[in-house]
Amino acid sequence: MTPAAPASVAEEQAILERPAPLRAGETALRLADYAELFKFRVTALVVMTAWAGFYLASVRSRISSLQPGLLAALVGIGLVSAGSAALNEVLERRLDARMVRTAQRPVASGRIGLLHGLTLGMVAIVSGALWLTYATNLLTGTLTLLTAFSYVAIYTPLKRYTTLATFIGAFPGAMPPLLGWTAVRGTIEWPAVALFAILFVWQFPHFMAIAWLYKEDYGRAGIRMLPVVQPDGWSTVLEAITYAVLMIPVSLLPVYLHMTGRIYGVTALLLGIFYLAYTLRFARITRARSVVESKMYARDLLKVSVIYLPLLLTVLMLNAAGK
Repeated sequence: MTPAAPASVAEEQAILERPAPLRAGETALRLADYAELFKFRVTALVVMTAWAGFYLASVRSRISSLQPGLLAALVGIGLVSAGSAALNEVLERRLDARMVRTAQRPVASGRIGLLHGLTLGMVAIVSGALWLTYATNLLTGTLTLLTAFSYVAIYTPLKRYTTLATFIGAFPGAMPPLLGWTAVRGTIEWPAVALFAILFVWQFPHFMAIAWLYKEDYGRAGIRMLPVVQPDGWSTVLEAITYAVLMIPVSLLPVYLHMTGRIYGVTALLLGIFYLAYTLRFARITRARSVVESKMYARDLLKVSVIYLPLLLTVLMLNAAGK
């Protein structure tokens, strides 16, 4: 017996055009694309720093830091961060395609379509902000939404026009611990501002190291980072050192505000000196004998910056003091 034919030409065409189910390997690749679209590592850092703020606010309030609201707050903040990252990749898809470092991002390479990425980003931001408003409070939901807006609608397009974009982008970048704090306390207080200041100042040596490492890529894409606009490196070094020096007193603000004890104070001072030392070493880019040597100094500073922040926040949390 021969199998029955499709009832019509239209049905036959629909069968032919129906997408085949994803195989195991294709599913893994798609998940990897989503992780890249949502900038999983950056979002993980956002969640980690938000947790620090939540924990410290819980200690100040003398309540358990493992309360059910912790997971709710981190899920909401993580969703908004992931959605912002997705919209950033959608808006910068043409710029990303010009840079070696980002050309294989899923939207830039076409593996995820424009509408697909846009929809995922918007859904993540809106659902995350609404969830935060419901599960924590209106202030946290509103601040998180404003953070996403400033990152996507102000910082992202501004990078093509002025080096001030780095300064402006540091504001949304410093918000996660403040959001974690308000999720518990429902108000902005000086300890939350201190946490914001720590992340704000930390970003500049970190950003300058990245900007120097990938200055050719940024130049190719027309992104106006300091090393692109002033390629001799002096302005890049000056900005990095200025903020590395400022990092020391700013990192001690939790001691002045009685958020923590002496162990943190001593650790913060030592870590700050270490961070400054590597930033001063980074200054050698202005007289490096080769591109390879100059990028070595930038890469070393980048590694130290990535180690510095989790260590600082971990000791701050372990040595936290209640009100």
